[in-house]
Amino acid sequence: MLSFIVRRLLQSLLVMLVVSLIAFSMFRYVGDPIAGMVGQDTSEQDRAKLRADLGLNDPFVVQFGRFVGHAAQGDFGVSYRERRPVSQLLAERFPATFELSMISAILALVLGIPMGIYTALKRRGVLSQAIMGISLLGISLPTFLVGMLLILFFGVELRWLPTFGRGDVVTLFGNWTTGLLTLSGLKSIIMPAITLALFQLTLIMRLVRAEMLEVMRTDFIKFARARGLPERLINLRHALKNTLVPVITITGLQLGGVIAFSIITETVFQWPGVGLLFIQAIGNVDIPIMSAYLVLVAFIFVVINLIVDLLYFAVDPRLRVQSK
Repeated sequence: MLSFIVRRLLQSLLVMLVVSLIAFSMFRYVGDPIAGMVGQDTSEQDRAKLRADLGLNDPFVVQFGRFVGHAAQGDFGVSYRERRPVSQLLAERFPATFELSMISAILALVLGIPMGIYTALKRRGVLSQAIMGISLLGISLPTFLVGMLLILFFGVELRWLPTFGRGDVVTLFGNWTTGLLTLSGLKSIIMPAITLALFQLTLIMRLVRAEMLEVMRTDFIKFARARGLPERLINLRHALKNTLVPVITITGLQLGGVIAFSIITETVFQWPGVGLLFIQAIGNVDIPIMSAYLVLVAFIFVVINLIVDLLYFAVDPRLRVQSK
């Protein structure tokens, strides 16, 4: 078990280095950051001095080595546009993204897994077929369209929910803020959370249903029925437990995707998270923020993949036997 964790950590370190190299290399060709930092009347001497102060004249290897060394310490440099440390900007915006992503992930899991089990066990029922039909909309509709339809119906027509922003927030400790403790914050997160969770919910539901149907056809389920075990015990203990291994894989990746790809939802609802910060950084050619965002996303995926691998040992006894 320990050797497995060490091996995964070394692989994760290699992945982070590769992602850092790709991000740092790619963003060197998105434009000149100096053009967005100064005005048209700025002289060439001032531009050259600013470029030298930012280290943009150094060779690529020197710039990348400096970036990796500082990133390992949590320092991603200074934003070209905001003139503030990138780590400070991320610390201010990350609570909003984390809050939205966790609410969406919990919503997708709490509804997706039971609905997948129900549609598998009652696959010929009217409600089950209705759920499967509606789930096609969740898979097919793009996220931005779902968000705009919710804004139009619940925000503009009915005026029940706010159409943008995070609402009032409360500072818990340090820079960590939350809107879940205020009424306006709770109302503000409803539509973004539903928008972000809809695709994940339908995907998890259909995956659980497909795996559940596959497991129900296996011989050990037939043998359990032949022994006279209760149907509830067969479904929820034997069948569901053997369904969880592929479900954990996809669900883990999807949860990482919720955090990484909340950009569209945050843009539609003007949610003040790191996704919206990344979109604004692209418009301003703010390379430190863009690079730091991709490194943060890669780190989130690496951590989630490690957790998923560890959950395999808890769910699948075959892996524990092989490790021994």
